[in-house]
Amino acid sequence: MKHYKPYLLALCALLYFDHEVFAQNPIIQTTYTADPAPMVYNDRLYVYTTQDEDESTWFNMNNWRVYSTNDMVNWTDHGVILSYTDFEWAKGDAWAAQCVEKKGKFYLYVPAISKTNNRGAIGVAVADSPLGPFRDPLGKPLVQSEWGDIDPTVFIDDDGQAHMYWGNPKLKYVKLNEDMISYVGDIIEVPMTESSFGKRAGDPERPTKYEEGPWLYKRNDLYYLFWPGGPLPEFIGYSTSRSPEGPWKYGGVVMPAEGEAFTNHPGVIDFRGKTYFFYHNGALPGGGGFTRSVAVQEIVFNKDGSIAQMKMTAGVTKALATVNPYELTQAETISWSENVKSLQNDKVGVFVKAKKNGAFTSIKNVDFGKEGASSFFARVGTTHNGGMSMDVRLGSVDGSVVGTIKIPMTGGDDRWATVDVQLDAKVKGVHDIYFVFNGKAPSNIMFFDCWKFGK
Repeated sequence: MKHYKPYLLALCALLYFDHEVFAQNPIIQTTYTADPAPMVYNDRLYVYTTQDEDESTWFNMNNWRVYSTNDMVNWTDHGVILSYTDFEWAKGDAWAAQCVEKKGKFYLYVPAISKTNNRGAIGVAVADSPLGPFRDPLGKPLVQSEWGDIDPTVFIDDDGQAHMYWGNPKLKYVKLNEDMISYVGDIIEVPMTESSFGKRAGDPERPTKYEEGPWLYKRNDLYYLFWPGGPLPEFIGYSTSRSPEGPWKYGGVVMPAEGEAFTNHPGVIDFRGKTYFFYHNGALPGGGGFTRSVAVQEIVFNKDGSIAQMKMTAGVTKALATVNPYELTQAETISWSENVKSLQNDKVGVFVKAKKNGAFTSIKNVDFGKEGASSFFARVGTTHNGGMSMDVRLGSVDGSVVGTIKIPMTGGDDRWATVDVQLDAKVKGVHDIYFVFNGKAPSNIMFFDCWKFGK
């Protein structure tokens, strides 16, 4: 995120980004998301994101969301878990955040604009679950300096000490106290040297390539500080140190600037023996610099600890686990979707809405076992009178149909019906499942909340 006008100049320099190349990326297609912040807890990977409002022409962002996965290809949307309005002191700009866990508590560090002086500040919200509810224990910002207080990253080292970096255009640092909601000492401004962050050409006021969005990560006793670099459009660079406090040594470019979004934001995490690199781009339909989408792929380290430069790819295409179809699964658990929107309300929480005929969601690597499934259950609804249906297909959006359910008219997304049908034939083994939505209505043809197969 940024406050200043050069972003507008970058719009004319955006590169075309081929959506068809991306089999799994972006990982979320039902909402515009940005600024990914991954966290692993209880052998499940969570990624906290910001939310770009539809059709935005600036960084209009009001909420923080969270998604999770067990297999790196199917992602469950847990919806909005915090908004800037949850902070009494904040007036806007729900920008890049990060959540960390310590002793069973979850601390979500967020930037927002302060009502008192109209400047950015870093706040913290606390919860007993990675999904919230989060509350503001301070009633005021955790930290505020003169300017540029955005994009916090927090890392808890092996000795239990928590370190926080943040800032644009300057990089700032504090040590957090044991309570995780206060800090010790003064705010430290990290020296912007060429040896630490590379040399930026042609801008004497900004001598280094560092721009914003730092992410602190540790591997084999070496600390990595990832950060978006300029001038625009942003690339992702990195620096290393033998201490979480620096001094930092510039390592080079991890991901060069590409795609339709002129910003980027790194997030790096270890999960089940692999290391994953999260970022954002503008690859979805309608995507761009202010309507971005989170993506992920593996990152490769060389033997000496340096990082092999990489381009944006199709992402993680092989699932780490299978899905059990005989457990109730939320419709917002999705591998890929098109023309589907994520919504939530007090009645059912998060659900999906099919916007037009032929819209679909899919889920990969579903294991029906040797006995197989013979029935299908779903919770659905529509505002249209007749003609709405959902096909259950195998393998692809035009794969074989094993069952079709007719969608009863319920009258709204706060009213739902459950439907059970017998499948046309038993489904055995491992399959990718596609839910294809059909209807003659011009828009918003149906709602879908959850599903389950029966033996």
